[in-house]
Amino acid sequence: MKKHIMEFCKRGLMFAWGGPAITAFIWYLLWKTGKNESLSVQEVFTGVLTTTVLAFIAAGITIVHQIETLPKLTAALIQGTVLYVDYLVFYLINGWITADKILIFTVIFALGFVAIWACIYIPTRIRVEKMNRRLGF
Repeated sequence: MKKHIMEFCKRGLMFAWGGPAITAFIWYLLWKTGKNESLSVQEVFTGVLTTTVLAFIAAGITIVHQIETLPKLTAALIQGTVLYVDYLVFYLINGWITADKILIFTVIFALGFVAIWACIYIPTRIRVEKMNRRLGF
């Protein structure tokens, strides 16, 4: 367990830099669409801090796929649930979505997660099956 916690932290720290980059991109889009003309010090502080933590958690949770005792579907459900809560909470804190848009966010998140997971899982499974056939398994 200690090994997995350390790996979670390592992965999180490697990608935590993405938080401020994500924040800057979102603010740029809000500015370009006329939704936000300026930011207060509090908004900058909250945005940078929360998206850094968001990126840390999002990267760290990928460790669940390295735990060999977890079935793939269970690992994917754990990852998806943590990512969903992670994004939803921080988006609400930053005011990027409002409570009345949670259903839309949920549908988009679920479709996106399943699509990305399938794009990674299906080709990997095909490659593994080809390798196993070559090896005679």
